[in-house]
Amino acid sequence: MPQPESRSVGDRLLLAAATGLGVGYLPGSPGTAGSLWGLAIAWGLATAGLSGWWWVAASLPLLAAGVPICGRASRLLGGSDPAAVVYDEFASFPLTLWLVDVSPLSAVVGFVLFRLLDIAKPWPICQGERLPRGWGIMADDVLAALLAAPLTWGVMQLLGGG
Repeated sequence: MPQPESRSVGDRLLLAAATGLGVGYLPGSPGTAGSLWGLAIAWGLATAGLSGWWWVAASLPLLAAGVPICGRASRLLGGSDPAAVVYDEFASFPLTLWLVDVSPLSAVVGFVLFRLLDIAKPWPICQGERLPRGWGIMADDVLAALLAAPLTWGVMQLLGGG
């Protein structure tokens, strides 16, 4: 593995993206910190007036880019899914809110559900990790978001904030 000072500019830029501009290096809960970038992205999609399938369509390029970004970052940092790589969290999180009107309440509900599912990794989320490199790094978070989306919708219906 090349030492940080010997990495190319391209590798350093890729690591900046993969680590959420460095938040992945924060001690404690880098995945939670990285998910906050996802919340900002979701808020931007809502502010742009996107909803439903347009929301999903706008998310797809970010998700697709995550496979090579996370795969390369894992090779640069060592390990199959380095904690510092948070691209998967921030690229996937916006899918959590695609079924609801984005509000402070829905954002908190979605954020908590997404993080719980991403950390606990119940079936089928745990299956996503079995894919190789960037695919596995991205898949479990995408599955967590896709499972959190209807749960967020349901909670918001119960709370009357649908």
